[in-house]
Amino acid sequence: MAIEHLRRRTRRVSVARLPLAVGEFTAVGYRDRLRREHVALTHGRVSGGTPLVRVHSECLTGDAFGSLRCDCGEQLAAALDRIAAAGSGALVYLRGHEGRGIGLVNKLRAYEWQDRGLDTVDANLALGLPVDARDYRPAAAILRDLGIERLRLLTNNPDKVRALGRAGVDVVERVPLVVTHRSDNVRYLRTKATRMGHLWPATPEA
Repeated sequence: MAIEHLRRRTRRVSVARLPLAVGEFTAVGYRDRLRREHVALTHGRVSGGTPLVRVHSECLTGDAFGSLRCDCGEQLAAALDRIAAAGSGALVYLRGHEGRGIGLVNKLRAYEWQDRGLDTVDANLALGLPVDARDYRPAAAILRDLGIERLRLLTNNPDKVRALGRAGVDVVERVPLVVTHRSDNVRYLRTKATRMGHLWPATPEA
């Protein structure tokens, strides 16, 4: 799909200063054709060069509540730390990605199946839902709007690199984003590594 068409589907609606504990950021608000609202947090100069970028999927339980069942909240915090330390970069926060795109309540339903012994992949399938239904095209449009054409991507997920590439984003480097493994999420991390192809410098251990 042409990037100009993506830009028409996802448009900028606001820009505001957003001071964070880790540094000064600018929050740029977007709305896509499905009226989902996304935000890009930029730090320093992001156009030109190859800035450090995190494309982060919404996770209410991890990002807001601090759930230890996943590593999302810790990855969000670590990414902002890394971007601030680098002096420039951006974090694109994509709404509508809860539970890898199945929604909040369905994610909680999948948790029920996981409590019965299924892993995160089989739990989605048991509900008749896709393993991963995320759409990264809005992220591509947002990055282009910010003037970011080439970037270093903070992710452990090679599928995200490929999806952004198909949407016209030039990912010149995948930068690992590794956080603490915990007893509550080590099975989840192992499943992402063994069944979904996520990469870590070492196998997650309890």
